[in-house]
Amino acid sequence: MELFPAMPLAEWQDTKATVHRFCQVVGKVRLACGVRRNHWWNAPFHLTGRGLTTRPMGQSDGNPIFTIDFDFVAHRLIVTTLDGRTVSFALSGRSVASFYHETMGALAALDVRVDLPVPHPFDLPDADRPFADDTEHAAYDPAMVTRYWQVLSQVNLVLEEFAAGYSGKISPVHHFWHTFDIACTRFSDRLIEQPPEADPVTREAYSREVISSGFWFGDDAFPEAAFYSYTAPEPAGLVEEPLRPGAARWIEQRGGHLAVLPYAAARSEADPRAGVLDFYESAYQAGARRAGWDIGRLACPGGVTDPLLDAGT
Repeated sequence: MELFPAMPLAEWQDTKATVHRFCQVVGKVRLACGVRRNHWWNAPFHLTGRGLTTRPMGQSDGNPIFTIDFDFVAHRLIVTTLDGRTVSFALSGRSVASFYHETMGALAALDVRVDLPVPHPFDLPDADRPFADDTEHAAYDPAMVTRYWQVLSQVNLVLEEFAAGYSGKISPVHHFWHTFDIACTRFSDRLIEQPPEADPVTREAYSREVISSGFWFGDDAFPEAAFYSYTAPEPAGLVEEPLRPGAARWIEQRGGHLAVLPYAAARSEADPRAGVLDFYESAYQAGARRAGWDIGRLACPGGVTDPLLDAGT
């Protein structure tokens, strides 16, 4: 199929809002039942051949080992335990309230005990409304949901290729149910002291110096899909650094600056994959230079650190 097919926000904005909240319901289950990892690496979803997965969880909290998967080909949520028991239900034609009740019911039917301390959206306009009361968000266009997963899958592999070039501490490529983006983050070993007023999510996510690269589908504040990169904390002079390809630009975002390559511009490149990789590399080089990272020591050309292979022997 076409690399980076069209994904205009206006064509699936209502569906996106519904699916985002579906993902937050399952994400909060993942957060409650998984083992905590640094920088919240335990929380995001990973891609599968048909959609998204929480990966296996349970056992350490006394629950059976279980996995929750979104199948965006058959458009079902599937909850599976290690002993082979499965409960699934259709995603189409369902409000967030209905999805929440069905998900909790599926877990109970499989003897999974889950207590969600905050069973409502995180950092969304309706954050004060419990999932169980949300009958407003019920749009679900199966064709656009499948395309969303296909675009995620393509971007996932581009990010995997970009990630291979770094030998330092680096996150998995993962899909955040919080912000509905897919990203991979490179870390330096410098500790960053967050201000006391920072929330616990921010303090853990940014306890080290980072350069993050990712993709999101657009929202009300930035109504177009785009590839992005940012350096945190932002070093002085970052926006003076050049970006590639020509359509890439620096924009102001939440008091800092974000490197952005619009999805539509990437699609128009002669080689879209190469254009996106060039964008990520130029943004990384910009942040790493300004922040004083040892770029040469952290490089990992072709995903190889073996000095014999590197020497061509």
